[in-house]
Amino acid sequence: MGSVEFHRQGNQDLAEKDVHYEEEYIECWETKRFTCRWLPVHQEIKALVFLCHGYAMECSVFMRETGIRFAQAGYAVFGIDYEGHGKSDGRRCYVESFTALVNDTIAFFKSIREMEIYGNKARFLYGESMGGAVVLYIHRKEPQEWSGAILQAPMCKISEKVKPPAIFTSILLKLAEYIPSWKIVPSANIIDNAFKDPIKRQEIRANPLIYQQLPRVKTAVECLKASEDLAKHLDEVTLPFLVLHGEEDRVTDPNISRELFQTSKSCDKEFKLYPGMWHGLTAGESDDNIELVFNDIIRWLNNRSPTNARDSPLRHADVESAMEFTTPSKLQDKELPKACRVAAQACG
Repeated sequence: MGSVEFHRQGNQDLAEKDVHYEEEYIECWETKRFTCRWLPVHQEIKALVFLCHGYAMECSVFMRETGIRFAQAGYAVFGIDYEGHGKSDGRRCYVESFTALVNDTIAFFKSIREMEIYGNKARFLYGESMGGAVVLYIHRKEPQEWSGAILQAPMCKISEKVKPPAIFTSILLKLAEYIPSWKIVPSANIIDNAFKDPIKRQEIRANPLIYQQLPRVKTAVECLKASEDLAKHLDEVTLPFLVLHGEEDRVTDPNISRELFQTSKSCDKEFKLYPGMWHGLTAGESDDNIELVFNDIIRWLNNRSPTNARDSPLRHADVESAMEFTTPSKLQDKELPKACRVAAQACG
């Protein structure tokens, strides 16, 4: 993977203070991937944060506020649009191989980690929805490389409530052999189901970089397979993590985040459940709710970002003091709304 084209822009494109933004295209398997970064200007970098966006989404516009907020808090933030997503090359929102998507992401993140200027800084993964699945795969492939992860409504298992019948899966697998790129998989509208605030929903819908058609057959198959595979290995997750979920999420199941929290071997883990909130915690809620979620994330990062050290101060902490589950209500006592279609949950 080598750099083939650069597009850089400074703070003239950002009204926000103390953040420098850059864009870069990198070569990957003879095609281009779009990457971007948000860097703090007037403060020492606390740690590195690597963004993994969700299905159909992208980094430069949709995750812009995330990048800016983290950079203003002192973090160097790096994102990549997967093949076929956002500004990257490839057929729109077509995932030929989830493994290849993960490997592309790892290659870019590794190129940043190896830069001498970042020395021994702590490194954190941040994944939203399908990006949460990408984060868990990266952790599986590089278990010693990461200081921790933030998982927002991660796609890591198909809930039994919306799991498709075996015959549906068989048909989908067969269709993928003959018409893999066809956009025909029945699915609830991801934007309508993920983002609660109607004004923010319209702003997101107006973003031309976001894919808004039906899922492609092969993409749905790869997401289903990835979810089923991750579900078998939740107990192998060992890195420190914060998992966040809206209690009224209709795209991915909060109970699965609870299962990840309870099943993983991580000694430092925290699960935050937000009553009344939907899937898009940092993009589709009220301003006050978004502020609450970002404050929780940045607090978690700050507590695990010692200056010039990769090891988290809680990495070897006592299990009882490091584990935390926070929610004002008991999730198991409430019936969660069911996704209209499995594809809306599988391609989270």
